[in-house]
Amino acid sequence: MESAHQVPIVLVVDDIKAIRTVIETCLAGIECKVRFAPDGPSALAMIESEAPDVVLLDVQMPGMDGYEVCRRIRSMPRMRLLPVIMVTGRTQTEDRVKALESGADDFMTKPFERIELVARVRSSLRMKSLYNTLDSAEQVIFALAAAVEAKDSLTERHTRRVAESARHLGTMLGLPEPALDALYRGGIIHDIGKIGVPESILLKGGPLDTGEQNLMREHTEIGANIVAPLQTGSSLQPIIRHHHERFDGRGYPDGLRGVEIPLLARIISICDAFDALINDRPYRTRVSVDQAIAILRAGAGTQWDPELVDLFVRELPVIEHLGAA
Repeated sequence: MESAHQVPIVLVVDDIKAIRTVIETCLAGIECKVRFAPDGPSALAMIESEAPDVVLLDVQMPGMDGYEVCRRIRSMPRMRLLPVIMVTGRTQTEDRVKALESGADDFMTKPFERIELVARVRSSLRMKSLYNTLDSAEQVIFALAAAVEAKDSLTERHTRRVAESARHLGTMLGLPEPALDALYRGGIIHDIGKIGVPESILLKGGPLDTGEQNLMREHTEIGANIVAPLQTGSSLQPIIRHHHERFDGRGYPDGLRGVEIPLLARIISICDAFDALINDRPYRTRVSVDQAIAILRAGAGTQWDPELVDLFVRELPVIEHLGAA
C-alpha cells in the first residue's frame, strides 16, 4: 500500500455537492489534496486508478450505498488497509456495527464539528503513513489486529486512541523517535493476541470465571509470539507481553515489579486502562472521566507507575483531544 504521493490525497465520496464543499473547507488546514466522487461507482474507479490515502465515504447515496462501496474497497487486495471513514446522518448503534462489518475504520455522524472531522482525518493519515512503512508480514499482523477490534463494536477505535495517547506521553518524556514509533505501533496491536481467545469470552456480558480469566490472560503471550518474527518484533514484544503487568508485581504473565516492567509497556498500560474505563464494555458500563482519574490515582504505585499516572493526568486535556482523532 505504499503511497507515491508527496502530498496525501483525501477522497470525499458524497452525492451532495454542498456537503463536499463543506468538507473541503473543513480540511483546508490539513496538508492534503481533496478529491471528489459523486457516487460509488465513480469512487471505485478513482481508487483503482490512483489510490487515495484516506476515504471519507457517505452512507446514503443513490444506486450503490456506502456500505457496498466499502465492501468493494476491501475486496481489492491492495486496499485492505486503506483508511475509510464512513459519514452519515444515521445515529443508531446498528448503523455503526454495519459500517464496521462492511470494513470501515471509523464512523462519523452528521452534522459533524469541524474540529472532529480534522482530528479524525489527521489520525487516519497517521495510520496510513504507518501502513506505508509496513512490510508484507507486518501488514498481515496489523490487519489481524483490526479484525480483533472489529469483533466488538464497543472497542471501536480503542487501539488507535491508546496509540495516540501513548505516543503523546512518550513525547512528553522526551523519548527518541524509535521509541515513539514503537509506542504507536504497539498501541495499535497490543491486543493482537486476543485473536486466540474465544469470542464467547471476549464478548461475555458479565464477570469471567477463573478458567475464562486464565484463557483471557493468555492473550499477552499469544500476541508476543505472533509479532516475534517481525523486523520490529524486538521493540513490540515487550509492550505486548507486559502491558498487563502491575507495579506491585501481581500482574501477568511474568509478575514483573516496578521498573522491571519495560517503560513502554508501563505507558501503554495506563493509556489502555483509562480508555477502557471511559468506554462501555460487554461486562460493564463506562465511568466518567473524573471517576477514571480517581481509579488511576488510587492504583498509582500498586497497579501503575505513579510518576506516569501523574504525567497522564496532567496531560489529560491534550489526550482527550487526541481521543477525538
